[in-house]
Amino acid sequence: MGNQKYDTVKVIRLFLLASSAAFLIAAGLAPDRDQMLTGLAQILMSPAQLTKDYFAVGSVSGTFLNMSLVGWVCAAMTCLPGAAVNGLTIAAYFLTVGFSAWGINFLNIWPFFLGVMIHALARREPFPKYVNLAMFSTALCPLASELLLRYPGSEEVRGVTLEGVVLMLVVGMLIGFLTPAMAGHSPNVHKGYDLYSAALPGVLLGLFAVAVLYKTLGNDVPAIAATLGDSRPEVVWPFCAAFFALCILAGFWLNGKSWRGYIALLGDTGHKADFTAKYGAGLAIMNVGIYGLFICAYYFAVGASFNGVTLGIIFCMVCFGANGAHPGNVWPIMVGYVAFSFLATNLLGGAFPVNAQAILVGLCFASGLAPIAGNYGWWAGILASGMHYFLVTSIPAIHGGFSLYNGGFTALVIAMILVPQLETFCKTKEQKLEAASKQKQ
Repeated sequence: MGNQKYDTVKVIRLFLLASSAAFLIAAGLAPDRDQMLTGLAQILMSPAQLTKDYFAVGSVSGTFLNMSLVGWVCAAMTCLPGAAVNGLTIAAYFLTVGFSAWGINFLNIWPFFLGVMIHALARREPFPKYVNLAMFSTALCPLASELLLRYPGSEEVRGVTLEGVVLMLVVGMLIGFLTPAMAGHSPNVHKGYDLYSAALPGVLLGLFAVAVLYKTLGNDVPAIAATLGDSRPEVVWPFCAAFFALCILAGFWLNGKSWRGYIALLGDTGHKADFTAKYGAGLAIMNVGIYGLFICAYYFAVGASFNGVTLGIIFCMVCFGANGAHPGNVWPIMVGYVAFSFLATNLLGGAFPVNAQAILVGLCFASGLAPIAGNYGWWAGILASGMHYFLVTSIPAIHGGFSLYNGGFTALVIAMILVPQLETFCKTKEQKLEAASKQKQ
């Protein structure tokens, strides 16, 4: 399906390079562009424990510059000869760049990349083979900043010291070294029903690091307290609208100036699906644009604050637009979050309405359960998202707020609980079609 008269790998690389340029242009056009470099410096030198809005920590222009710099590094790695470039590469790129608005920065990524390089050397394999996993290894970037800037204390930021640099490098490289093997086994745990598969090492290694560095050694874990800036819809809305509209136009052009095949993509279950291989890069990029506008519409409808965190989660959520997620299998997740938040806050006296920042972030990663909705039906997606809603705010305590893949790990836990029940009592979309075909015969 789709127009295949182009080199998919080259198209994906160009798409990522162009996206990095878009963030740089946004930095130059931001209202506070005179604070671009000072804002970036404040971002680099601040703790990043959940949840730190880089609009508030630094500046709007500094946040976009940070997203661009991280994006350039990630895009450059995909251009290395022999790099494994596919739909998952788009996911890894946008997930990493999205978190660069509230947890990842141009300074704290390097220990993890170095760790993955060492892993490749130990396996006697080329690093480009591990480019996607290198990007996914950055889940614990907030821990790297913590070790660099204020460990073992929990309050005062002391700044960069030799001891902090060494500790950040050693711990970060060890995490980067361990991540590829664990990420490779993660799909066996959830059977492909959590798109945010790299959350398994991203949270479990964080749990272990916090146990060793803090609790076992008698150090206090810093309190998890969000730093959130004002809503900036005048910045976030125009950027996202322009970015995703250009994705649609580019995808339309690559697809032979046609929408042909997109309805089939919308009917895809998303289970173990690479849209770039299955439908072509044109339709995959088109879906990124349509899905991105769909996400923005949801956050507008629920009254989200369009701060740096919300900007980030829009890109963290759209990341799987080329690798399993689309409006057709994500709408049940959205409906589930709205329904269960209404139930919890209005009937049960809960504290987390649907537009609370923690729940806005939660919905982003609950979308990783889209294959459940795609394979078992909308009702299963609503159920899965409701379970995610109730669990997601309890997970940060186990990793000290240092893992950015908190919501993805929550989705993994939900998949571990729910998928065995679905497999036991329900039929997949494919099984239903086979049964219907046999009845006709």
